[in-house]
Amino acid sequence: MSKEAALRAMREARYNERNAGSAKVSTPAKPGVRPAKPRAATPVAPAADAFTDELCGHRSMNGRTCTREHGHAAKSHRYG
Repeated sequence: MSKEAALRAMREARYNERNAGSAKVSTPAKPGVRPAKPRAATPVAPAADAFTDELCGHRSMNGRTCTREHGHAAKSHRYG
């Protein structure tokens, strides 16, 4: 028996074991319904003209965050 044939036989045996166990249980499957989550109060945004020292916070693909001010006009982000 080749390695591939042995792996195939093992996979089929596991598949048959799983299906044999589920055949014993004959309850009809119902689609799951999630309970509605209560909505939290939306935070009030600060005024647009108010000066804050917050950073942009944009995340790059490697996890760095932008160090420019929040709402910067520059097209690119500066990661530091």
